[in-house]
Order: sequence, then structure tokens, then C-alpha cells
Amino acid sequence: MTKTAAIIGGGVIGGGWAARFLLMGWTVNVFDPDPEAPRKIGEVLDNARRSLPGLTDRAMPAEGQLNFVETISAAVTGADWIQESVSERLELKQKVFQTIQEHCPADAVIGSSTSGFKPSELQGCATRPEQIMVCHPFNPVYLMPLVEVVTTDKNSSDLTDKAKAIVAEIGMYPLHIKKEIDAHIADRFLEAVWREALWLVKDGIATTEEIDNAIRYGFGIRWAQMGLFETYRVAGGEAGMKHFMAQFGPALKWPWTKLMDVPDFTDELVDLIADQSDAQSGAHSIRELERIRDNNLVAMMRALKAQDWGAGALLNQWDGTPSAPDLSGAVKTVSRAVPLDWTDYNGHMNEARYLQAFGDATDRFMEIVGCDAEYIATGGSYFTAETHIRHIDEVHAGTRIHIETLCLEGAGKKMHLFHSMFDGERLLATGEHMLIHVSLETRRASEPSAAIATKLAAIAAIHADLPRPDGVGKAVGVKG
Repeated sequence: MTKTAAIIGGGVIGGGWAARFLLMGWTVNVFDPDPEAPRKIGEVLDNARRSLPGLTDRAMPAEGQLNFVETISAAVTGADWIQESVSERLELKQKVFQTIQEHCPADAVIGSSTSGFKPSELQGCATRPEQIMVCHPFNPVYLMPLVEVVTTDKNSSDLTDKAKAIVAEIGMYPLHIKKEIDAHIADRFLEAVWREALWLVKDGIATTEEIDNAIRYGFGIRWAQMGLFETYRVAGGEAGMKHFMAQFGPALKWPWTKLMDVPDFTDELVDLIADQSDAQSGAHSIRELERIRDNNLVAMMRALKAQDWGAGALLNQWDGTPSAPDLSGAVKTVSRAVPLDWTDYNGHMNEARYLQAFGDATDRFMEIVGCDAEYIATGGSYFTAETHIRHIDEVHAGTRIHIETLCLEGAGKKMHLFHSMFDGERLLATGEHMLIHVSLETRRASEPSAAIATKLAAIAAIHADLPRPDGVGKAVGVKG
């Protein structure tokens, strides 16, 4: 059954929430009085469609239905999740919550995107304060996984658990903050760095670009994978965190920071920062910068995914275990979107990625017949002896591809596979692969286990009755 999310306020954050839920298969109702809201959210959706599916190596659900409605009541009626993302004015948020609760189900999660207000402040004057909690995301919501879920004693454990489960269901990470504090956790770090950066610019120590370079070429890369404390634990060497704190702890009393002293936002300071920012990034429009940011975020998170670390480990959990395949015909071995980092200077999928996609299909087929990680650990596996790939049509970033695999031969030491890559019914490429079973100890050809041989022979027998696709056994053609 399709679930419904109501988005109240369709700005940068609200639009990101709408994109995240929509691409996860939810029905999304958006209320925003701005007549430009459909255009703005449409542009956010365009960015999300080209980037979010590339984070996962599994097929995403079919996109949900997007509705722009004229009233809050129409948005929240029957909603499972309600996300408030209106302006940061407490009286406005409280008024919105009162209207929401007049029309929404009593068991719906009501989350606020606020970065500043505590949940106890939001719950004031509410009909059902236990229903309202902070669910603070990070921009872009459709890519960044963190959601700070901040609750009070009035929030029931059942509804809190429901909120955390839904956040995880849509591929995000619920950081449950059980003791409320101004600006929650993550924004307090950002505010500290922001204060220091303002002073460095105001005092003429560094420009906006130099400060950004200090972050992106330095500690920012470490923070992305290890956070703060684990980074410093490593910095302590073999002696660990205690050594680090003993060595650098005294520096906390040195005049390194103006943390509690904020420069006045004078016109001169605002102009100085704005002018430097224009010089640094003004060559790109905001939409271009968003796409550059999204490209980089996807590439970095996919790198962490390959290492099963940080945000990448979360993505691997999200991908989950593939469902049991239908073996009555060609086996669907891959179903996924093409990620941004698979494309080349021509704007289409790099030829090496075709081999990767077909290699993933082969790996999946090996798992199906029993040649999985557990079996390989016992000393047997299949090695590819020969590969022939035909590039038939272009593939671009975001294209939802699937690969169907036929077993042309599965007897003795041989496994002969033919993969066909599709976008819907459009054939994109084929890959023909001959694999030989080997002993990992001797690195020579060997017979597979009886279980694998039996399963492989059974699939090959089924596939022998299927029509042979065009291109089987085809050599490279040279036209005179």
C-alpha cells in the first residue's frame, strides 16, 4: 500500500524532502502558497532524479505521485508523515501545527525541519504535543543521509520508533537526540566553524576561497569518513585518544579561537564576504553549483560505499539483500540506475562501466548457482576467460537499466553466459562471457562442487529451450 507524505513549505529543504519521499515511491502532497513552488520543486526533482538513484546498486521503487494542493488540510488528510519546512518563526510554526493537527491522523509523524527551535518550543499550544518532533535534515535532503530526530518526554516511544523506522526506510540515518538543545548537534559544529570563518575574513587573515580550501583539502575529507573523535583517535598514534588529549589539550587555553565572540554583521562585512564569494563561485549559476555538488557527493559516498565505511556503510545496508530470482526464463541479475560517476566526457556511460555492469551480473549469477562468498572461501571460484561486449545504444546518467542473463552452457568446468542490458525494452548492450571454474589454491581449472554443478545444469537446461538472442557467438565485425 502506498504511503503518503505531506510537505508543508516547498523551499530548498521542503523541496528536498518532497524529492526524497517521491523517489522512494511515496505519494507526496505539497502545500506552498508560492505560485513558483511547482517550478522550483520541479527543478529540485530534476537534480534528484539524476543523482539519488545512482547511490544504490539495486533497483529503486517506482516513483510516487506528486500533488500540489491549495490547503494544509488537503495536504495532511490521511498522511503518514508530515514535514513542516516553513520559515524559522516560532509563532508561524505553532500556527501551522495547530492547523495540521485539526486535519491529520493522530498517529501521523509530524516532523519539523527547524535548525534552531527545540521540540518543546514547537509543542507549545499544540493539541497533541506528543505528535510533534524535530526531524532536521541537511541539504540536499535527497542525497544527505543525516536526520536529527529530537524528542521530548511528551513524545511516545511508539511514535518515535515509527519516525526512526520511516527515516531509515527512505535511505536516511535517524540520529536520535534524546536531550534537546539549541541548534541540536550538527549545526552547533557548523556554527562554531562559521564564527571562526567570519572573524578570519573580517580580520583580513583569509578570503572565503582560502577558508573553503582549508576545509575541502584538509580536515573536511577526514571528517567525511571518520568524524571528529575517531579522526583524533588516529592522530594520537598507537597511544590513542589519551595521548592526543594530553598533547593537544593545553592548546584549548591558548588564544586560538573567538568562539564566543561574534563579529557584527555590518554592511561592510556583508559586502566583503559577498564580493569574495561572487569572485570565488560567481562563474556558475546556483543550479550549476547544485549539480556540481551532487556529482561530488555521489562520487564520494560511492567511494565510501566500496569501503563499507561511514555513509557508504549506510548505503550498503539500504541496498539490502537481493530477492530470490525467477529462474523460469532469462534471469534478471542487475536492476539499477546509472550513477553520475559512470559517465564520461561524451556524456554517456564509460565503456569500462559496461564491463562493470556485466561483471556485476556475472557475480549475481554466480551467487544464484551457489558460488557465493561462503563457497569462494572454501577455495573454489569462476574466472573469466573471454569477454565480448557489443555497444548498441547510448546510456546516460540516471538511466534505469536492467540486465537479463542467459546460461548458454553450464557443464563441467565451463559457465557460458550471455547478458543483455536494457532500458525498459530498449536494448543497450550485450556481453558474452566464458568462465572457467578454478581452484584458488592451485590457480588451475577444476570441477565445481556437486551442488553448483547440479544447479548450473538445471538452469542451462531451462535456458536451452529459450530463443537465442541476436549476437550470440558474434565476432567483431569489420566492414570493408
